[in-house]
Amino acid sequence: MENNKPETLWAPWRMAYITEDEAVQPPMVVVGPNADSNCFICQGIFDEQHDRQRFIVRRTELTITILNRFPYNNGHLLVAPRCHCGRLDGLTETEKLELVREIDRWTGILEQKMNPDGFNIGLNLGLSAGAGLPGHLHWHIVPRWNGDTNFMTTIGSAKVIPQSLETLWEILIGV
Repeated sequence: MENNKPETLWAPWRMAYITEDEAVQPPMVVVGPNADSNCFICQGIFDEQHDRQRFIVRRTELTITILNRFPYNNGHLLVAPRCHCGRLDGLTETEKLELVREIDRWTGILEQKMNPDGFNIGLNLGLSAGAGLPGHLHWHIVPRWNGDTNFMTTIGSAKVIPQSLETLWEILIGV
């Protein structure tokens, strides 16, 4: 800080979150049966031509993995079933197993490529539990580093994420 003025931190990608700016979103596509056309995960499942713009890093027969557009920390991923389902009991045992395998796979990849000290991995089940998209289950994988909570988060009510989503996408898919 110079002359008691705080340093300016630029985070232009946050404006889309604050204003819900649709202009920065990929085009809407027609989704298949048992999907929700207003669900960004379903949109990604049915739009394989815009993976980079949608930050999709992998699809399996039963799952999809996406970079969180509004991450808690660098490397924050979402692992979701391909079916639009908001309840655990709505998934088959095969889908549940595949989701756990994908979470394990991505935890290993993030360890290799980003060298975090640990992870927060979890599911917010229901709107009252913090699910921003309660109709489509998705697990969060959040890499953590010792000391990654600093004065910006605790005093300044701000989080600094040092890497763009585009760069992270390229690292994770091997471009």
